[in-house]
Amino acid sequence: MMGELAVAFRLAKGYRLQPWNSPYLKWRVETWSGLHAEVVTPGEFVRFVWGHRRDLWRYLRWAAEKSGE
Repeated sequence: MMGELAVAFRLAKGYRLQPWNSPYLKWRVETWSGLHAEVVTPGEFVRFVWGHRRDLWRYLRWAAEKSGE
């Protein structure tokens, strides 16, 4: 679990208190959901994360394994 959190922390670098403003995370939301990055609001971001939490956790687990976290 710590590896997944470390990956999430690293992905939000520079935007940890406002991850919905991260250009990288906006781009990931856009490519995953089709929602355009410029319309990602805090509410849309939270709805996306909550709605896809299992998939996101699986991705973080995979990324942690690949990075050796």
